[in-house]
Amino acid sequence: MKAVITVLGKDTTGIIYRISEILYKTNNNILDLSQTIMEDMFTMIMLVDISKSSNSIDELNQQLKALGEELNLSVRIQHEDIFSSMHRI
Repeated sequence: MKAVITVLGKDTTGIIYRISEILYKTNNNILDLSQTIMEDMFTMIMLVDISKSSNSIDELNQQLKALGEELNLSVRIQHEDIFSSMHRI
């Protein structure tokens, strides 16, 4: 099972580390990621294998949302199939 995580907000030190830390501690694997900084805006999209996660996707969402609030970022996680359905060409 895979999920897509999106992150958007003002660039600060440690964003990738903090997101990755949550994923590591909950036994999730980052399969791919793309990030860029446009002026002072940080954007990232991650593809994550959540099949061996110690947390449900709802629990991960709560953790990532709390981190987003702490860092003043928008952080979302969605199942890959839902993300793909929403972004069909």
